[in-house]
Amino acid sequence: MGKSDKVKEEIVYYAQRLIKDGLVTGPGGNISARYENIMFISPSGFSFDDAEPEDYVGVDIDSGQIVEGTNRPSSEVLMHLGCYRKRADIQAIVHIHPPLATGIISAGMDLKPMYPDFYIYLGNNIPHIDYVTVTTPRLAKAVEEVIGSANAVLMRNHGALTVGSNLKQAYYRAQIIEEGAKVLLAALRAGKPRYLTEDEMRELDNLSSEKYRRELLESMKHL
Repeated sequence: MGKSDKVKEEIVYYAQRLIKDGLVTGPGGNISARYENIMFISPSGFSFDDAEPEDYVGVDIDSGQIVEGTNRPSSEVLMHLGCYRKRADIQAIVHIHPPLATGIISAGMDLKPMYPDFYIYLGNNIPHIDYVTVTTPRLAKAVEEVIGSANAVLMRNHGALTVGSNLKQAYYRAQIIEEGAKVLLAALRAGKPRYLTEDEMRELDNLSSEKYRRELLESMKHL
C-alpha cells in the first residue's frame, strides 16, 4: 500500500467520525487532505459513510485538474483549492454543517472563546462571513480572503470550515465549533455569556501544558 493510499484511508476514518458526531448528514459536507502537490477530496454526491478510499478524487493543487480517480470531486473543490494555495501549512480541510453552530451564526451571533479549549484549538481569530451561494467561485474567493492565519471560517446560513496541519487537528477543530455552540446556548439559557478576556487568553498561551498540547497536535503527520 502506497503513502497516498494511507492518506485516503485516514480521510475516510475522519469522515466517518464526522458522520457519527452529527456534524454532517447525508451527502453534505466535504473533507480533503494534501499529499505532496495533490489534494485528495471527497467525491460529489457521496455520503461520508458510503465513500471508500478508492472513491476519493486526487486533484492537482496548482492546475485544479483531476489526476486520480473517476468520480467527480466535491462541489466545493474550489474552496479547498483556494485554502491550499493560500497557505502551504494547511495539510487538511474539513467542511461541516454543524446544526447548532450554523443556527447560532445564522441568527447573527458570533462564536468567540468562552472556555480554554475553544481558544487553544481555534484561537481568537475566527472570521464569520455572510451568506454566499454555495459551491460558487464567489464563496471560494470569500473564504480564501479571510483564511489568512485563521484556524476556521464560519459561514452564516451554511456551515463551517476548519483547517489543520493534519486531519486530526482539522477534525478536532470541527468538533470544538459545535461544542462552542452548545456552551453558548447553555450560557444564554442560564444568563449572560462571559467570554475570555485578552489577558486570560495570553495566560493560556504562556502555560507550558497548553504549549505542549498544541505542539503535539501540530507535529502529527498523515499515516
